[in-house]
Amino acid sequence: MGEKVAAGRFDLSDRQRYRDKLRQCLTGLERLLAEQRFDRPKNLMGLEIELNLAGADGMPKMLNGQVLERIASRDFQTELAMFNLEVNIPPHRLGGRVFDRLAEELRTSLAYADRKAGEVDAGIVMIGILPTLDRDDLVSSNLSDVDRYTLLNDQIVAARGEEFTLDIDGVEHLSCTSKSIAPEAACTSVQLHLQVTPARFADVWNAAQAVAAAQIAVGANSPFLFGRELWRESRPPLFQQSTDTRPPELQAQGVRPRTWFGERWITSAHDLFEENLRYYPALLPICDDEDPLKVLDQGGTPSLAELVLHNGTIYRWNRPVYGIADGVPHLRVENRVLPAGPTVIDVIANAAFFYGVVRALAEESRPVWTRLPFEAAAANFDAACKDGIDARFSWPRRGRYGGTAEVDAVNLIRDELLPLAEAGLDAWGVEPADRDLYLGVIEERCRRRVNGASWQAATFHTALDAGLSRDDALAATTRRYRELMHKGDPVHTWPVGLPEPVSPD
Repeated sequence: MGEKVAAGRFDLSDRQRYRDKLRQCLTGLERLLAEQRFDRPKNLMGLEIELNLAGADGMPKMLNGQVLERIASRDFQTELAMFNLEVNIPPHRLGGRVFDRLAEELRTSLAYADRKAGEVDAGIVMIGILPTLDRDDLVSSNLSDVDRYTLLNDQIVAARGEEFTLDIDGVEHLSCTSKSIAPEAACTSVQLHLQVTPARFADVWNAAQAVAAAQIAVGANSPFLFGRELWRESRPPLFQQSTDTRPPELQAQGVRPRTWFGERWITSAHDLFEENLRYYPALLPICDDEDPLKVLDQGGTPSLAELVLHNGTIYRWNRPVYGIADGVPHLRVENRVLPAGPTVIDVIANAAFFYGVVRALAEESRPVWTRLPFEAAAANFDAACKDGIDARFSWPRRGRYGGTAEVDAVNLIRDELLPLAEAGLDAWGVEPADRDLYLGVIEERCRRRVNGASWQAATFHTALDAGLSRDDALAATTRRYRELMHKGDPVHTWPVGLPEPVSPD
């Protein structure tokens, strides 16, 4: 959630100075693009996963500082709340047995972190939203003890000027308010990075937007919040509402939220960074000493620090990223659609599907985004969040007649997108054994119509039918989920229900 920043107050001149600096940064980006200064193709991908800490009883543990101290690895970092961690896997080149290597690294990292968490009677749970979270857990006093989170919370609260309203109407209806952005911490995600050249950026971003709904349909894993069964993937509405700087009047005027799907297909990465400046006031107007245009004049590579910080406070589901490695600038698409979990093999299967299908769609002669209205892609995304594996989408018809038709998400993924993903992974040079193993997981989820969300909901209802109270059923579901997560078999193979009768006490 942005670089480390020093907590402090801003005066009236800070935002104007920051806006001026942002314009300089955007000009610097334009020059870098025009001068073709960006890194050559490297086929690099990266992975970040946000995690929850929970006790043996399935309840959240506010102990990330103590756990991180014991882990003592730069691969693990704080996240927004004290029950969150994040693990970062170093970049890998797409090709060969990359997914098997990623899976092994993740298993090793998570097992180590879980052992260290166990020293303070906690454990790692990789899940979109921890079902046992209560409203009292998601308060500002439980934000991580890090300056940038405190400052970000203060600025978003000040911009909104009133309490946040959470209103999600799903299987059940949740309506409540919050005095802080802490409810956003309930959302734990997988972030997939793909380094791309400027010439390829728009095609890759558009492809990622087009398939975001399919990613959610097969990967949904967040059906519960505050004891209510909501959408199959409740993170997107929760994230949007808990970071929404717009009071109702600004929403009615059509002001854009800071968490959003977008509103158009793009022609370059510049489109997205320029939108950020045009639509969004600064939350953290902290200026760097660097003069980006002077650095460029001297043949150097500017950090564009203000542009990067501002971009980090705008939560697109596919976000543009400007970075520098070994003194050379590069661009990445950061795919933020997926929830964490359920298991390592499920996470890697979701990643393989994304990298494969995006590669294939970005290289089609008649790209899907030229045949699918952007509004339909956005509506597909909402449908996937609400209905998960049972969603129905609008999608371009095959053949010469054109137009769109309504299709079952499972049929679209199995019949059209999985063959594309297979071709895309072949184009990356991924070994057939890796390709078939991980795409096979996606195919089986489709065949059985099972994902993490459907398993959670079915197990919860089985526990209720066995006589447990709602709170006990959610806690029992969480404990069973954690047990099966660490066992590691993909979620489509998990038996529904609890292993044996569990008494409420």
